[in-house]
Amino acid sequence: MLKRVLLSEKKINIILNRFCCQLIENHNDLSNTGLIGLQPRGIFLLNKIVTLLENEYKINNIKKGKLDTTFFRDDFRRSEKPISANSTEMEFSIEGKSIVIIDDVLYTGRSIRSALTAIDSYGRPKSVELLVLIDRRFSRHLPIQPDYIGVQVDSIDGDRVKVLWKETDIKDIVYLEKKNE
Repeated sequence: MLKRVLLSEKKINIILNRFCCQLIENHNDLSNTGLIGLQPRGIFLLNKIVTLLENEYKINNIKKGKLDTTFFRDDFRRSEKPISANSTEMEFSIEGKSIVIIDDVLYTGRSIRSALTAIDSYGRPKSVELLVLIDRRFSRHLPIQPDYIGVQVDSIDGDRVKVLWKETDIKDIVYLEKKNE
């Protein structure tokens, strides 16, 4: 497997600051906006954005949540091994709020479809947007497109995008792993 760096820690920090500026531009002080990270890997991106918004951009009282979509996926009954779900933590009501779903990689769109279904069980938001660090744009199975994109990657089936976070993997870095031909 050939591995190349897609995003260094420096580039990730630039993208995170751009995300914050775009969110502020589109949602002002975020008082009527909720940021929801998808379990498990979108939580790291959510936490980094919230930390930047609070510390660098002085936005307070950010409404945030962690959403597990395991039992809303269209493939959860297809596995022979027992399913292990993560926790869902919604610290606010989504009713009438602008919601931003946050995940690290958008691939087929199935995780986002399940997130939309899961969000329905918490109420009716005013609007829903999607923020992703990596958009694998030619791999979509569903007509789902992000509103905020860190970087778009053209990859083929068999390639893997691997996002590492310093909280679990020592440093923030994104690799594209291409299978050997």
